[in-house]
Amino acid sequence: MPADAATNEKIVDLLINAYNDEIETVLNYLANSVNLDGVRAERIKQSLAEDVTEELGHAQQLARRIKVIGGTVPGSQNLTWSQYSLQPPADSTDVIDVIKGVIEAEEQAIAGYENIIKECDGVDYVTQDLAITLLADEQEHRQQFVGYLKEYENVG
Repeated sequence: MPADAATNEKIVDLLINAYNDEIETVLNYLANSVNLDGVRAERIKQSLAEDVTEELGHAQQLARRIKVIGGTVPGSQNLTWSQYSLQPPADSTDVIDVIKGVIEAEEQAIAGYENIIKECDGVDYVTQDLAITLLADEQEHRQQFVGYLKEYENVG
């Protein structure tokens, strides 16, 4: 059954929110992958730098889907920023703060994709499938950083 206009609009809005989050994540991962200092930061910097490409790919997939289902992909003036915990820390050696920010951003993305999956159920299987795929990526990424957090907190 195709989505009615109100449902389609809601799906587009959810996709735009996810797109917004992915773009913001790209900016913050890039900043943190450059700004962190110290020997303990190298693995995290490398991981964040690699993830910039993956998160940008997510944004591109979302943008294409927004357009296909009748929405308009927003430019920078129509995006809002909310990842306060993922801002580069004042102490450029505070790796744990960055790791916690990544985990929080991934949890926000996971919740967003779960909402898209629920809204699309029975009405937009293509968007639902995309959201399921992106959800799996975000869960994997969150788990990777949960592991980093355990390691870094145990080292002290």
